Amino acid sequence: MAGARPPRVLVVDDEAAIRDIVRRYLTAEGFEVAEAATGGEALDLTGELEPDLVVLDVLMPGTNGLEVLRRLRAESDVYVILLTAKAEEVDKLVGLAVGADDYLTKPFSPRELVARIRAVLRRRRDEPAGRAADEVASYGGLTIDAGRREVHIDGAPVELTALEFDLLAALAAAPGRVYSRRQLLERVWGWDHVGDERVVDVHVRNLRRALGDAATHPSFVGTVRGVGYRFLAARS
Repeated sequence: MAGARPPRVLVVDDEAAIRDIVRRYLTAEGFEVAEAATGGEALDLTGELEPDLVVLDVLMPGTNGLEVLRRLRAESDVYVILLTAKAEEVDKLVGLAVGADDYLTKPFSPRELVARIRAVLRRRRDEPAGRAADEVASYGGLTIDAGRREVHIDGAPVELTALEFDLLAALAAAPGRVYSRRQLLERVWGWDHVGDERVVDVHVRNLRRALGDAATHPSFVGTVRGVGYRFLAARS
């Protein structure tokens, strides 16, 4: 759209050298970039600038990245990509569990970060896979409104992040079809490169929790052991 501003990215890291190189790469690719050196500054700037995406370092002094992410998720659906150190395996999964969309391990390639940012931002321009933008679909007590991006169970609203909604919509578009983790990465995340497939497991777990769906006896999202996931409910 003519006159539209470029995507705005907030880069949060206590290391000035990392912020500088990320800013230079993103600026060269046409992004608008802001920087924050602390968690508190990141929270203030997110409210002030309303970025489209936050690149967030996990290990920072004071208010660390996971605490920043928790506070962001209490009031915002802004996309978040975590930067983690190799030793922070638990932090990666905890970060995804509280609402991160993706992560990269340090040291990372700035080009890969740019690719991941583009993939995450691309999701908001795409319709939920396999469904018209104005369609409302019902599966027993579950209703998915693609146009409003709303989900209800027995009339009660279900709070989902943007990614959780996209994941649910992709699965529900073909009830009974089995999707591998790799297929879901490509369909929902838009990744065309090798990524950590465990990100899918974490977000499926979050989605089930939001739907009140038990992993042992699910009503909506089932696990196909050794393969992936499928949507269990039939369309009504």
